[in-house]
Amino acid sequence: MTDAREDQGLTYAAAGVDTDAGDRAVELMKAAVKNTHGTSVVDGVGGFAGLIDVSELKNYERPLLASSTDGVGTKIAIAQALDIHDTIGQDLVAMVVDDIVVSGAKPLAMTDYIACGKVHPERIADIVRGIAEGCVLAETALVGGETAEHPGLMGEHDYDVAGAAVGVVEASRMLGAERVGAGDVLIGMDSSGLHSNGYSLVRAVVDHAGLSLERHIEEFGKTLGEELLTPTHIYSAQILRVLAQAGVGKLHALSHVTGGGLAANLARVIPTECGARVSRASWEPGAVFHMIGEWGSVPLADLEATLNMGLGMVAVASAESADEIVRLFEAEGVRSRVIGEVARRETLPKPRGENDVLVQGAKGAHGGPVLVTA
Repeated sequence: MTDAREDQGLTYAAAGVDTDAGDRAVELMKAAVKNTHGTSVVDGVGGFAGLIDVSELKNYERPLLASSTDGVGTKIAIAQALDIHDTIGQDLVAMVVDDIVVSGAKPLAMTDYIACGKVHPERIADIVRGIAEGCVLAETALVGGETAEHPGLMGEHDYDVAGAAVGVVEASRMLGAERVGAGDVLIGMDSSGLHSNGYSLVRAVVDHAGLSLERHIEEFGKTLGEELLTPTHIYSAQILRVLAQAGVGKLHALSHVTGGGLAANLARVIPTECGARVSRASWEPGAVFHMIGEWGSVPLADLEATLNMGLGMVAVASAESADEIVRLFEAEGVRSRVIGEVARRETLPKPRGENDVLVQGAKGAHGGPVLVTA
């Protein structure tokens, strides 16, 4: 006897793709996305591409477009385990726009991409609402996105997120290693926690220690899961306001502390004829960094080469403007302090103790060395 379903033939829905669920997800997220749009966003042209009015670029002498793309990494596994999906969107925005602002560029627009095994409309809408909230903090428009259902390739509750953004900077105001010189100081800005890097190590430590994500951790004042899902701080709008006041004559370069840790990322903005020295004594990493090290007996070198250790962004500034720039960041709600200085390469001290770490040639960049000392 022939099965009636065979007579009907295969459909997209039978193959595992629910286009109606995708439509419901779009309706649920629409208001949050709209909230990121300013007057520069052009609406109502079919939705195949996001359009923004860039007439203001005519006022630039030599506008440079900056672009960046990134994801959230295995932090998503924590969100999935806790069934909390409205925070990782901010992580995604931070990872993208804070790379763009490193050059001094203003993020103009962002798009997102979500791949999943099955579209659960409320979950997808939660993710996108988080992205939209991050875009509001970054003062940039979320102008488009895509949700793709991949049955057979991903499990029903699996998903991954990625994003891309474009920004603009006047060529004469671009930040970078070419502005940095001996005598400059390093200003470290507090992170909100682990941000979105090193979660393969973090998750391995949690598993090794047999810890539950629902367990209340006294040192955190919250559950372990809540701490691990703390969204990445978005610095871009705050940095641009400080830069507008201080200028490139005072604030010379920025380093976004992501994968590879502080030293490897800082080395990317130190000119080859110079080196930088960072003193660990100048700041106190948050409790989560101490606990990850303790629970997993993780060597300090591994912690520092994987996690941000409490500093999510570093500014390189002229020594005479350091106090002013710290005050400007504090006024923006970003705790910061001087953590080291830039020197001629030949005058940089050599590592002395076992905890002195010298990093150079990291992250594919040929910048100057960075020495991290006690």
